[in-house]
Amino acid sequence: MSNEKKNYTLPIIVMIFLFGMISFVTNLASPMGDILKNQFQVANWMGTLGVFANFIAYAIMGYPAGNMLQKLGYKKTALIAIAVGFVGVGIQTLSGTAESFGVYLLGAFIAGFSMCLLNTVVNPMLNKLGGGGNRGNQLIQVGGSFNSLCGTTVIIMTGLLIPEGIKNARIENVFPLMFAALAIFAFAFVVIALTKIPENAPKSVEAASQSKYGPLSFRHFVLGAVAIFVYIGVEVGVPNVLQKWLQSPDLNILGSGVNAEAVAGSVAATYWFMMLIGRLFGAALGNRISAKNMLTAVSVLGLVLVLAAIFVNPANTVNMPAFNGAQGFALVNVPVNAAFLVLVGLCTSVMWGGIFNLAVEGLGRYTEKASGIFMVLVCGGGILTVAQNTIVDYTDHGLGYLNSYWLIVICLVFLLYYALAGCKNVNKDIPVEE
Repeated sequence: MSNEKKNYTLPIIVMIFLFGMISFVTNLASPMGDILKNQFQVANWMGTLGVFANFIAYAIMGYPAGNMLQKLGYKKTALIAIAVGFVGVGIQTLSGTAESFGVYLLGAFIAGFSMCLLNTVVNPMLNKLGGGGNRGNQLIQVGGSFNSLCGTTVIIMTGLLIPEGIKNARIENVFPLMFAALAIFAFAFVVIALTKIPENAPKSVEAASQSKYGPLSFRHFVLGAVAIFVYIGVEVGVPNVLQKWLQSPDLNILGSGVNAEAVAGSVAATYWFMMLIGRLFGAALGNRISAKNMLTAVSVLGLVLVLAAIFVNPANTVNMPAFNGAQGFALVNVPVNAAFLVLVGLCTSVMWGGIFNLAVEGLGRYTEKASGIFMVLVCGGGILTVAQNTIVDYTDHGLGYLNSYWLIVICLVFLLYYALAGCKNVNKDIPVEE
């Protein structure tokens, strides 16, 4: 028997690459909502239906995705996910030619199925390749860093592709991004098909299927799934409403002489850039700081920043580097509230890895099915974002944008509770051996 240690460098790189794909496609839905809102003349909450369609697919596909992962393994599940993603983005592209709001929503919905499947694969896979614990959390943070880089890029590019103002924007303006997404999917399919991915032993899957227990038998996992629901709502809702607030033509927040769409897109992209910075630090420190302590610290800091954004007078401004149309990158005056909300990205950056790491700790053979259930709750990104935009629509528009962040405050309070108490495994008597 060979004692040679297996080298999983290539599978790790592939999984990190897929992390980036998830962000590229998912983050395209948010600025697309602003285009849909103006092209089809609908309310804020209806413009957010693309985000909703993308995330609600998780609620439908999450649990089946976990079962697929158990039965088909990591590689086949990933290949199916990539093929479905290609179809979803292709339909979204066709919606520009058809000028159909409904066709776009169908494409976003199908793309959501793909993102759900990919998330189901990459998170447990990176955790597994890292051996769980702090090392597993560290790899998830590295994947999250690439995820944030792709998220930042797609938001900035969307702003660059809308030179005539958000009121005149159309779906076809962002065709280059959709074509890029199709190319990414095609390339990833080839890479995954040619890559050897380590799989779980069949006996592990069979044992988990026959057990009278399951992931929902663990209290810390159930609360962790709820934590993912509210976390995704925070991650998506903070930049989504921020961008809408800054570029609102009715409010003229940024004043005259400014390309509001480009600046608002740049500021929102800075949030994702902050997530990239945070995840790089998280990856560097993940082997030294526990997921529990990390989640506690960022939940507290996030609460402070969001409350400051709600209460500080928007008349107070600060200079931020942003893309200002033909003037290129320059320092632009923005409300200090925007700066506080951008910094929340440093906090949300490490939350996903920390929550996932804590929630599946000690689950053993139930981990794959737990990952599927986890994906169901990712629908919070759609549900809570629509809820936040509905608050904007049905309150005073001037204050409604900032007041909508009270929903984010409630979410962060729950995340702090989970970090302090909810993550404790109180069901250690349940057998979890592989």
